[in-house]
Amino acid sequence: MPGSYSTVELDRDCVAIVIPGGQPIELRRGERVIVTQTLGDSVTVQTEVGYLVRLNAADSTAMGLADAPSPAAAATGAGELFDLDEVIAALKNVFDPEIPINVVDLGLIYRCEAVPLPDGANRIEIDMSMTAPGCGMGDILKADADTAARAVVGVSDVRVELVWDPPWGLERISDAARLQLGML
Repeated sequence: MPGSYSTVELDRDCVAIVIPGGQPIELRRGERVIVTQTLGDSVTVQTEVGYLVRLNAADSTAMGLADAPSPAAAATGAGELFDLDEVIAALKNVFDPEIPINVVDLGLIYRCEAVPLPDGANRIEIDMSMTAPGCGMGDILKADADTAARAVVGVSDVRVELVWDPPWGLERISDAARLQLGML
């Protein structure tokens, strides 16, 4: 769907999150929305009154979109050995709802480390930031990162912290994201 927008009528009521404030808003069955971004496990839409909102994967079914498993969850299977690269790959399925760039390439992940646990599983510790300290989507993206990391085989616990030091800046964006944004 890159480069194109589609208008969809909701086939049931659902709750969305207003971007960038982070407040919940109820969308009603029959309401028409414009799909602006379908990346990772969420969908960004514009409502009839002009709000930009985010729907999670479960609620995106209200638009008739298939409820498919996340690529991160599909990439791992039982019996595989734990690999921190799988966690990074899973985090690449968490997207900023305003910018079509994942949180890894946007440079929002400051630290991602595995701490081995006595039972052989791993706790993943993630420090992440937002593009601005007042971003209302911080808790939403933090929860998305937690969910993505937990989907990786060998992960039994996840701790995600929002950090503000050092402040996020454009220099943190990966070259691939810069190219996608026309910054190179």
